[in-house]
Amino acid sequence: MRVDDKVAIVTGGSRGIGRAIAGTLAAAGAKVMITSRKADTCEATVAELSEETGGDLAYEAG
Repeated sequence: MRVDDKVAIVTGGSRGIGRAIAGTLAAAGAKVMITSRKADTCEATVAELSEETGGDLAYEAG
């Protein structure tokens, strides 16, 4: 299933199930926004998933 150019917001997306969901959506073509409490974890996850999937990801922490 492709979700090209759709926007997805994944709360708790820096670890575990949320990270897996964010990666799957990014690989399927979605633009993914990850939210989490810790900025450093979000930043690392976005960098890793961008490299793995070639997807368009961003994050917001706080």
